[in-house]
Amino acid sequence: MSTSRQEIFISIDVETAGPIPGEYSMLSIGACVVAAPSTTFACELKPINDRFVQEALEVSGMSLDQLKRDGTEPEAAMRRFRAWVDKVAGDATPVFVGFNAPFDWSFVNYYFHRFTGENPFGFTALDIKALWMGVSGCSWADTRSSRIAEEVHPELHGDHDALHDALYQAELFRLILNRKSRCGSVS
Repeated sequence: MSTSRQEIFISIDVETAGPIPGEYSMLSIGACVVAAPSTTFACELKPINDRFVQEALEVSGMSLDQLKRDGTEPEAAMRRFRAWVDKVAGDATPVFVGFNAPFDWSFVNYYFHRFTGENPFGFTALDIKALWMGVSGCSWADTRSSRIAEEVHPELHGDHDALHDALYQAELFRLILNRKSRCGSVS
């Protein structure tokens, strides 16, 4: 049974100070509407604590000290993000789309619940890696973005800037959906 409510796919990427929400901070959020990638949201957040994994900071190039000074308070950031999601979704159901969505969704979900009381995406997310595995029939080991890019030929690339990565993910998602439609139904 299908519903008549339209869905809007929103590509989201986050950069963090470590592997799990609550223990480590979400440092930045980048998002775009998959079908209208020029419609974007980006924000850097003040850390919620001083914990970090050095490798996480090296990958993102972010500084906790700089974010303590210049980042947006988490509650304000999440309220702004919620307002943006509500605006772009309108009457449609917003669908969280991510590359390795469980990781990004876990931070977004934690921050939405902690700072606003609810997550507009509910308790689910659409994972591009899993979608690719279903469309291509590949193994889980072949769901790395570099392997997918070899097959679908995106123009963009990821660089660990949350907004840039959200835009890249949106392009991968569109290309995979286009490939799926050319292949027919997947069994």
